[in-house]
Amino acid sequence: MKTDKAIFGCGCFWGIQYIYDQFKGIIKTEVGYMGGDEKRYPNPTYDDVCSDQSGYAEVVQITFNPNLISYSQLLDIFWRSHDPTTMNQQAADFGTQYRSVIFYHSQYQKIEAEKSKNEIQKLIPKPIVTEITKSSIFFSAEENHQKYAKKHGQFACHLPRNPYLK
Repeated sequence: MKTDKAIFGCGCFWGIQYIYDQFKGIIKTEVGYMGGDEKRYPNPTYDDVCSDQSGYAEVVQITFNPNLISYSQLLDIFWRSHDPTTMNQQAADFGTQYRSVIFYHSQYQKIEAEKSKNEIQKLIPKPIVTEITKSSIFFSAEENHQKYAKKHGQFACHLPRNPYLK
């Protein structure tokens, strides 16, 4: 079976992991951290990330079967699952770790991400602030953060959505 990976940050990673886990073709999701200061924080913890000093974003790494769900479909879920117009904020969560970001693994993913961002911008009246950045090292979050919404009930955390898209 062919697999691929995608990494998205769009607020608290608990809710977005729960959302992606609902789709056919998703093989595995794992929450973690990416995009921070790897020299100062070579093995970031949740506390490091929440300090707003490490530069890391809370992300979900998705392993998927591209024959069952496409990268383009994952991007559509990403855009519908959060407000990409708020800088370093999703709902009541504030800080750089909650920024909207797409980490791409290939030129194909970069092009698809940019294309989708341009298409979504046509539907949203405010400017999109989502970063599109080459992926770096993915650091898995601590076990107590994995599948948090599933372990504690889906309403244990904010399930994000885009206020501009239905």
